[in-house]
Amino acid sequence: MFDILIQKDKQLLIYLNSLGSEQWDPIWLFITNQLNWAPLFLLIIFLIFKNFGWKKGGFLFLFLIFMVAFSDQFTNLIRGIFERLRPNNDTSINHVLRTLIRPQSYSFTSGHATTSMTFSVFIFMLFKEKYKYIKYIFIFPLVFAYSRLYLGVHFPIDILTGATVGSILGFTFFKIHSLLQRKLFS
Repeated sequence: MFDILIQKDKQLLIYLNSLGSEQWDPIWLFITNQLNWAPLFLLIIFLIFKNFGWKKGGFLFLFLIFMVAFSDQFTNLIRGIFERLRPNNDTSINHVLRTLIRPQSYSFTSGHATTSMTFSVFIFMLFKEKYKYIKYIFIFPLVFAYSRLYLGVHFPIDILTGATVGSILGFTFFKIHSLLQRKLFS
């Protein structure tokens, strides 16, 4: 059963990856780079300080840094346990993939999917009552994570699991933040 799932995962990646073309490559290379999302992050930081002030906003900003670092390190822990090769390093399929970058770390789960979903769920929960358009924050993890399939460096299961773990982490960190906020600033 597990072998069938892994084979289907590889086949789906090969299909999705084959949809790419050289004209779109620069766009997806741009999308996959975390630094290129800086305008979104700066907007969120602005909204945090605008809505919460310097004291609460500063605490929230530091909390976000901790949350993102935790999410990243949690992903590394999972990768160290499962040690699944990235598609670009998997000799059973790497010859049929369009691979534009060649990371050497393990694949399961996707750090891009986990961390971006953790961040997005947290921000959505934080601002859903204040800004009706905050729901569009979920475009970020969807596009960001898909870039990893396009580039041939993650399997679909890596992305789906990362997004699921990220959703749980984002919701959990939001609840923790809410408790801390009440205790520290009441």
